[in-house]
Amino acid sequence: MVCTDVLGRIEREVIKECSPTLAGLKTGNLFNYRYDNISDFRKELASVNRKLNAKGVYVTFLKRNEKSALLYVFRPDRLEKDLSQPAVQNVLKTFGYTDYKVGASIKHLKQRVGENTCFPHEIGLFLSYPVEDVIQFIRQKGCNYKCCGVWKVYCDEAFSQKMFARYRKCTEVYLRVFDRGRSISALTV
Repeated sequence: MVCTDVLGRIEREVIKECSPTLAGLKTGNLFNYRYDNISDFRKELASVNRKLNAKGVYVTFLKRNEKSALLYVFRPDRLEKDLSQPAVQNVLKTFGYTDYKVGASIKHLKQRVGENTCFPHEIGLFLSYPVEDVIQFIRQKGCNYKCCGVWKVYCDEAFSQKMFARYRKCTEVYLRVFDRGRSISALTV
């Protein structure tokens, strides 16, 4: 049995790294999660998914090893809408995506994360980054951006700064309320 302190740790990390997704402001968030053993990690992942799936949020790993996993916390309904955009599909097509359904796209992304020495930068499309910023990031190789926050901004700086502020505020509030005893389920809308 995994102790509740360990379960509380993964929940706090999800709150800390993924509050905008839990609040419905973003399609998804990504973070690296360290653990002591794989068996406990599987139990933690199952526990957090039991709590979040009913609210339309899922947690999966894109890559893992003995001590850490790259976790993707996402809303499949929003991801489906994002993946249906022609501009998004055009970018994904250049990286070998052929099926734009949620499951197939995440499966292909997992393969790309697992086999590449270079991080697959199309991942921004799975995280609510503006498609034009993702395209420019890839073209500019991460250089020549206007500003940097959650992502590197190449196009609409004013919009992006507003979003960064919303995400920061959301995370501050969610952490404070969680630390005062509100459950992760109650914080997921």
